[in-house]
Amino acid sequence: MEGGLRGDGTEELKGLRITSLDDESDEEELQQKEEIVVDDDEEEEEEDEEARDSVVLGFVKRPKKASSLLRHFFPSKAGGVPAWLDPENLPSGRSCLCDLCGEPLQFMLQVYAPEEKPSTFHRTLFVFMCTSMACLRRDQHEQWKCHRDNPSRSVKVFRCQLPRDNPFYPSEPPKKGTEPPLARAALCNWCGTWKGIKRCTGCRQTLYCSEKHWVKHSRSGHESDCQRMRISSQLVEGSSATAENPSSVVQKVASKALWPEYKIIQEFESAYDTRMPDDNVNANSMVSRNQMDDGLMSIADNFAGDGEKKSWASFQERIDLAPEQVLRYCRSSGAKPLWPLTSGRPSKADIPKCHYCDGPLCFEFQILPQLLYYFHVKNDADSLDWATIVVYTCEASCDASVAYKEEFAWVQIS
Repeated sequence: MEGGLRGDGTEELKGLRITSLDDESDEEELQQKEEIVVDDDEEEEEEDEEARDSVVLGFVKRPKKASSLLRHFFPSKAGGVPAWLDPENLPSGRSCLCDLCGEPLQFMLQVYAPEEKPSTFHRTLFVFMCTSMACLRRDQHEQWKCHRDNPSRSVKVFRCQLPRDNPFYPSEPPKKGTEPPLARAALCNWCGTWKGIKRCTGCRQTLYCSEKHWVKHSRSGHESDCQRMRISSQLVEGSSATAENPSSVVQKVASKALWPEYKIIQEFESAYDTRMPDDNVNANSMVSRNQMDDGLMSIADNFAGDGEKKSWASFQERIDLAPEQVLRYCRSSGAKPLWPLTSGRPSKADIPKCHYCDGPLCFEFQILPQLLYYFHVKNDADSLDWATIVVYTCEASCDASVAYKEEFAWVQIS
């Protein structure tokens, strides 16, 4: 399979500004566009058989050791903090924030997907999102506007790639137990995700990606720690135990709101029998088939039209082959996402060009709502929810000078 989803460095499956709805005509135009049934619906339904055989399913699994998900093992992972591929030149500025509410985005998952060309020997895609369902609803509406130069998004995807010879990793795969190289950016002590650009004015040791995370840390008990560290630093001049010291392999994160951390493991969809198993519970599974089906059916209850119910039933029938899947990956030529709904799909014109080379974007993977179960997101009216999140990336994986290139995500909400 051209391209592929690789779980670690040794095993491989080949293959800013906020805009507003500022007038009624804009609102009506968007509503009409969302209701259009695109001409190629039937083409979307009929996947190329070869592409279907190349679909890789992603499943989450608790890692035996947290250290196995460190960046020098090139993991595919969900939750926790990102294992940045380029550990120094991280996204910055408004790229780190939800364009709708201004909150720093939370890490969702990353997919290690190298390609067979010198500049993409290492290649990882990172997905972040705002945890506000209100922002996600607005995001779904904003994506139809295709403001290429001024996107307003609550879901963001970044692509990072490195050649085999690079400043951060040796050219040979690491051995188990190997510690990562030390060079990295100092990260936010609250979220452990974004670069620490603001320093606590009290202790002068803790760093934050934003003033909002500084405030959250202070309210959660940092004030007492701050006083203790301030006294300690006065007693021990020149202490190396500061937030800027990159010697710590696993940084402690103060926030308790991060999603649980998992390793993403993968299997080809073709490995699953088309017949449904007789038992409802897999002995090795983390969740029973009944539990997963109940979650999916609760979404179907919201559909009013027969067309949407039929589309969802077809989607669920395909998903039922492996109900624990949280991700579907396929970068083969002609690959298409598995859409749960008939409405809210993009036409070809709705997918923008690459922001860096002006080339076409192509489907690479989609994220399924089952991931919310593993993230322990409550099934409440205002809780985060989606039908699918589809990621489109530069077809050429272009070599723009920026380390983290922003790609495009299409959100479909039930």
